[in-house]
Amino acid sequence: MRHSILPRPLLSLTLALSALPALAQDVNVSVQPVREKFARSDEVLVRVTLQNNSATPQFLLKWHTPVAGVQAPLFEVLRDGQPVRYLGIKAKRPAPGPDDYLRLEPGATLTSTVELSALYEMSVTGPYQLRYRTASSGLFAASGMRPVPGALASSQVGIWIDGRLPRGARVPAKQAVAGAASLEFSKCSNAQQEQLAAAVDAGKAMTVDAHNYLAAGAGGAQYGARYGTWFGALDAGRAATVNTNFTAIRDAFETKPLKIDCGCNENYFAYVYPAQPYAIYVCKAFWTAPLTGTDSRGGTLLHELSHFDVVAATDDHVYGQQGAAELARSDPARAVNNADSHEYFGENTPALN
Repeated sequence: MRHSILPRPLLSLTLALSALPALAQDVNVSVQPVREKFARSDEVLVRVTLQNNSATPQFLLKWHTPVAGVQAPLFEVLRDGQPVRYLGIKAKRPAPGPDDYLRLEPGATLTSTVELSALYEMSVTGPYQLRYRTASSGLFAASGMRPVPGALASSQVGIWIDGRLPRGARVPAKQAVAGAASLEFSKCSNAQQEQLAAAVDAGKAMTVDAHNYLAAGAGGAQYGARYGTWFGALDAGRAATVNTNFTAIRDAFETKPLKIDCGCNENYFAYVYPAQPYAIYVCKAFWTAPLTGTDSRGGTLLHELSHFDVVAATDDHVYGQQGAAELARSDPARAVNNADSHEYFGENTPALN
């Protein structure tokens, strides 16, 4: 006789849900995907709707709702019937107070759009089953804002994702391997991962082109306007520094475990911690930049890799093409340590010889 056994995480959650009072009947939650099939370059978007079916206001613990963004594993996600790994944060919080509850008026609905592929491992092709499913000993608040146990669970919905990996592929717990070329993502949707993979290829191509230019220039003797525009007057020592820097940047692109984080909401292009290779945090300006050309996505990755202490240890003396060109004329010693100078040399837009 065959028995159906729930995976341990789902069994634990099922037991927890069954042990809680049925207060959630006053509040209904539903999940609706924006489409049934998603390409590998699509954001996996679903709409979550909370509805108060009662005649009185309901108070829900905010971090068990998607209203301010998902900050806990609020969804049950299966692929081919097996649980999918949650990638988001799990936070230690203080006990909830009155300000931690959301008020939902009688008959009111509240709909939030959630992008799931940055929160759950959805890079593998296949059918996915989704359900909003959460429980807490303080999910609701009663009179006097006293925390009350409760649970919320939606009906299950199905979608299909054409992912970066084939159906049945196993995704390791950690994709990056120290000392090996790899690309790992954090807080990045499927669509962002596609764009980042292209940006890495573009940045690598720029770096290889720049490195080959330097290697062919016989130590600076044959360098032309491309070198002079961004690094200034020829000097054997400075030329050797630039050559060493691009050798290291190329090595980082080709042999190191890169990790790109998409969680930044600042107006920067990107940032790094120089002493923490090879993690790059991309921000708002990155996503509006072109793939190649001036101030591009590929060039931004080149720029950021140059900052790492174990790569080229560059600084940000000036930003922008005008400032970098002036720095090359006025202070070439600083130009060979300037990250934007390396980026513009690699991007080579407009093209110089």
